[in-house]
Amino acid sequence: MLVRQPAVAGMFYPENPMLLQRQVDDMLASENSPTLRPKVLIVPHAGYIYSGPTAASAYRLLKPLAGQISHVVLLGPSHRVALRGLAAPPEQLFRTPLGDIVIDSEGIDRLVQQSLVIIREDAHQLEHSLEVQLPFLQRTLGNFQLLPLVVGDASATLVAAVLRACWGGNETLIVISSDLSHYHSYTEAQRLDRHTTAMIESFNDHLAGEQACGYKGINGLMSLAKEKQLTITTLDVRNSGDTAGDRNRVVGYGAYALY
Repeated sequence: MLVRQPAVAGMFYPENPMLLQRQVDDMLASENSPTLRPKVLIVPHAGYIYSGPTAASAYRLLKPLAGQISHVVLLGPSHRVALRGLAAPPEQLFRTPLGDIVIDSEGIDRLVQQSLVIIREDAHQLEHSLEVQLPFLQRTLGNFQLLPLVVGDASATLVAAVLRACWGGNETLIVISSDLSHYHSYTEAQRLDRHTTAMIESFNDHLAGEQACGYKGINGLMSLAKEKQLTITTLDVRNSGDTAGDRNRVVGYGAYALY
C-alpha cells in the first residue's frame, strides 16, 4: 500500500510518539467547552506551540463522539504547489507518529469520476495544513477513514460542490484548515481577525487571502452552510503573540464549530 509519510513531524509537532501524545492530550484536557455536536470545524494549522491551544478548543468537542464519527473530510490550502482545483492523494494510508490512518479511496474515486477533484501526489507530499490536524483527530476519534483534499485555485462554487458530494450523515465530520491574518502587529492582527470572525459568523463567503490563508475552503463552506441552515459558534480567536511568539509580527488563529 502507498503511504504518505509525515513531512513536518519534529518541526510543527513532536516526532516522538509519547511526547506527541502527551502534548496533544494536555491541550485537549480543558473541560471548559460548550456542549454541541459539530458537523464542521474550522481550525488553524501552525506549529503546535503557536496554534495548538486554539485548535484544541475545537477538537475537544470531538472527545464524546469517538465511535460515532468514522469519516473525516479534511480540506486545507496548498502552501507549496501551484494547483488548480482540489487535489486528492494517491496513497491509501497517511502516517503520523501515532500510527496510520486509512484513506477513503472509494470516496476519492467518486469525486474524481464527478470531475470534482484531481489526484496530485506532489500537492500532499510536503503540505502541513492537513498533516498537523491528524494527531488531534487520532487522539479524539480513534479509528476513522480520512478523505484529505488540498485546495488550490478553486471557486467557492467548486468547493461547495465537493463538500456537498461528501457531506454524509452523523458519521461524517468536515474539517477546514486555515490560519487567519499573517505578519501584522499584535493589535492590528486583533482588529483584522475580529473583522474576519464577524464575517465567518455571518456566513459571508467573500473572505480574501489576507484575512485567512484557507479562505477558499472557508468561502465554499460558508455558501453551503447557509444552504444547510447550520449554526456557528466561535470557540477561540488569538494569535501567536498570545502563545509563543513576539508581538511585532504575528499570525492569527481562530477555531469555529458549525452544527
